[in-house]
Amino acid sequence: MPFLATALGRDRWAPWRRVIAIVGTVLASASFLLSSWSTEVWHLILLQGVLAALGNAMLYTPTTLWLDEWFRGGNRATAYGVQFSIKNVVGTACPFLMYALLQNLGFRNALRIWAGMVLLIGIGGIVLVPLPPESTRRRQHKIPWSFLKHRTFYVYAIANTVFSSGYGLPQTYLSTYASQYLHLPAAESSAMIALFNAPGILSSTGFGLLNDKVHVSAGTNTLLSAIGSALCVFLLWGIKSNTVQGLLIAFAISYGFFASGYSATWGGWITDLEKEAAEHNEAVNSGMLYGFMNGARGVGYVVGGLSSVELLKVGPVQDSQKWALGTEYGALILFTGISSALGGWSVVWKGWPCR
Repeated sequence: MPFLATALGRDRWAPWRRVIAIVGTVLASASFLLSSWSTEVWHLILLQGVLAALGNAMLYTPTTLWLDEWFRGGNRATAYGVQFSIKNVVGTACPFLMYALLQNLGFRNALRIWAGMVLLIGIGGIVLVPLPPESTRRRQHKIPWSFLKHRTFYVYAIANTVFSSGYGLPQTYLSTYASQYLHLPAAESSAMIALFNAPGILSSTGFGLLNDKVHVSAGTNTLLSAIGSALCVFLLWGIKSNTVQGLLIAFAISYGFFASGYSATWGGWITDLEKEAAEHNEAVNSGMLYGFMNGARGVGYVVGGLSSVELLKVGPVQDSQKWALGTEYGALILFTGISSALGGWSVVWKGWPCR
């Protein structure tokens, strides 16, 4: 995605954004449709792990660049936040929708219906999106790489990667954890994912508003999300969530609130990077920066996913038999909490600025 955002941010390729978004939607839809005939694991890896990911990137990148250009004059962090809020709307509704489809139609027909929804909603949305005026796009004949010379970019990128490495783990394992230790039926276990996503509908927009309207600095905003997420992991998931259902529900809701708001702080990060570029009289492409932030998040997801397999093999945290940390998920819970806390390290490296 960083390279796609870089290319589509240039004048030469910018007119092709809508076409690329439509092609991406078709690829994503086709990947789900073809997956309905899969019979081997490698089929799913190729179709959903590669083809769907490529299609989604081709759809997501142009629309995000348009969003950046529409709100370049102000309220960009809030606009990003609303975008992530919609992601959480889907994440809240999908567990119930997919459960109903799987129970009534089976996974093959469920995938075919989902493919149709992706195609219709995706192309319909692309057609309806108004294109920003040409004047909002910066004319840049050369790709501006000067941001790579400054520490600020690396501070935010590393924090983003570390936080993201733990962010996906509760979503991946929460349903299984609830079923295994609280013996919840499949429907209630799936509902945990909805509880995780629902608070993000508010917090994603909320953290954007903190940046744009309350003028909370990017570092402080990031710290609120990161430390709030870490406290939820250690105090709710890590204690007695394996025996007390209320604690697991409280964790899903509160962690979903703080962690989902993390990506909404990117608007503040990009503003910081733009100010730094202006101070050094350097060109910068905000859409390109956003693409690199998404790339850093993607690296974090991959690292977290691969690490989780080994973390489950490690098992319980020593001397924690009375707590959820003493279950086979103990090391995974600890990793999630630590990675969440380290996601706020930008305040340590950049200080605690106030605007």
